[in-house]
Amino acid sequence: MGRTVEPLKPITGGRGEVGEVTAPVAVAVPTLPRMGLAERLLEDERVLGVLLLVPTIVLLGLFIAYPFVKGVWLSLTSTTVGNPGAYVGFKNFVKIWHDTIFQRAAYNTFVYTGIATVAKLALGMWLALLLNRHFRGKRLVRASMLLPFIIPTVLSTFAWKWMFDPTFSVLNWTLYHLGVIQTRIGWLTDPTLALGSVIVVNVWRGMPFYAITLLAGLQTVSPELHEAAAIDGASSWQRFWRITWPLLLPVTMVVTLFSVIQTFADFQLVYVLTGGGPANATHLFATYAYQIGIATGLLGEGAAASLAMFPALFVIVVIQLWYIRRVEGH
Repeated sequence: MGRTVEPLKPITGGRGEVGEVTAPVAVAVPTLPRMGLAERLLEDERVLGVLLLVPTIVLLGLFIAYPFVKGVWLSLTSTTVGNPGAYVGFKNFVKIWHDTIFQRAAYNTFVYTGIATVAKLALGMWLALLLNRHFRGKRLVRASMLLPFIIPTVLSTFAWKWMFDPTFSVLNWTLYHLGVIQTRIGWLTDPTLALGSVIVVNVWRGMPFYAITLLAGLQTVSPELHEAAAIDGASSWQRFWRITWPLLLPVTMVVTLFSVIQTFADFQLVYVLTGGGPANATHLFATYAYQIGIATGLLGEGAAASLAMFPALFVIVVIQLWYIRRVEGH
C-alpha cells in the first residue's frame, strides 16, 4: 500500500496567534493488485462462455458427431469385419433399396411408429385427465404409473416375452380358462400377431411418458375457464375440445416429437421380443441394420441401412417443428 502525508497547517488561536504545529499524519491508500492473464480472460463473458461450452462440445463431438460422420463414410465403402474395404459410392444404398427385407422393415417402421404414437397419445391423454381429478390413492397411482418407464427396457421386455410364450403364456392360460380360445395362440410366432404384440409392449412402456407430461400441462390450465364454460352450458366434451385441448396442444406436439424419434429408432424392444422374426416380419430399420452390420459383418451395408431412416426422420421432425412454431405463433 502507498502512503501519503498531509501538509502541515498552522493553527491559529482566538486572537489570530499561531498555535502549535501538528505532526504529519500518514494515511494508507489501498492499491488494487494487478490481475493476471487468466483472471482477465475469465472476466470476459465471451471467453468464459466459450470455456464453459468446451466440455459439452467435446462430448457431443466424440459420442455424436464422430460416430455419425464415421457411419456416413462406412455407408459409402465396402467395409466388412477385418477388411477396410474400398469406396463404392452409393452402391450400398442401391443394394438395400432393392432388398425385399429392407422394404418390409421400412413398412414396419412407419406402421409401428404411427400406430404406437397415436395409441400412446390417446391413452396418455385419458390417463392424464383421470389423474388430474381428486380421488383416494391418487399419489400411489401416480407413482405406480411410472413403473413401466422406470424399469429397464430389457428386463420388462423379457417379462412380456414370457407372457407371450405359446407354452407358458399367462395370456393364453387366462383366455383358455375363460373359454375365449381353444388352442394356443402364437403371439410372437405368427407374422401378423407378432408386430401387433410388439406395438402393444411399446404402447405400455411409452404411455407414462405421455401421461406425466400431459398431466403437467393440465396443471397449468386455470379451473376458472372450465367453471365459466360450465356456467354457460358447455358439456364436458366441449370444455375439453374448446379449452383443454388448445391449451395442451404445444405440450402435446413437443412430447409427440420426442416420442416419434424414440419409436422410429427403437431397437431393444423388438430385438429382445422377436429379433426381427418370425421370417423378418417385425424387422425395423434399427434391427435390420444390426442384423446386416453386426450379425453378418457387412459394416458398409449395415451403415447404409441405419442411415436410410435419417431422411424420413428428418422430414418428420422438420414438419413437426414447423407445426409447433405455427401453433405457438397463434
